[in-house]
Amino acid sequence: MAFIITEPCIDIKDGACTQVCPVECIYEGGRMFYIHQEECIHCGVCESICPVDAIRSDEHLSADEAEFVAVNRDFFGADVTGWGSPGGWTAAHTTDLDHPAVAARAGRDIGS
Repeated sequence: MAFIITEPCIDIKDGACTQVCPVECIYEGGRMFYIHQEECIHCGVCESICPVDAIRSDEHLSADEAEFVAVNRDFFGADVTGWGSPGGWTAAHTTDLDHPAVAARAGRDIGS
């Protein structure tokens, strides 16, 4: 089981999840946060605290959310950040980059 950050995080980035993650496996991109699936210990604290309900177990993803497994995984690969497995978030691992599927999504009108 892995935890995945999904669409509701795009353009919201509340950040409560990053403050409670005991292994700092949640990294900040330009429009959303991403969970490093190999660094995650699957404790579920992030899921329980997310105010926009953006974090799910991969076992509970809807068909519409399934693409976010690859979005979270590939964010750390050579085609996006090239970070590989940083071993936990540091300020050096924050970026304005996003996975192409996230970058291509229309902006959210937060004022509505």
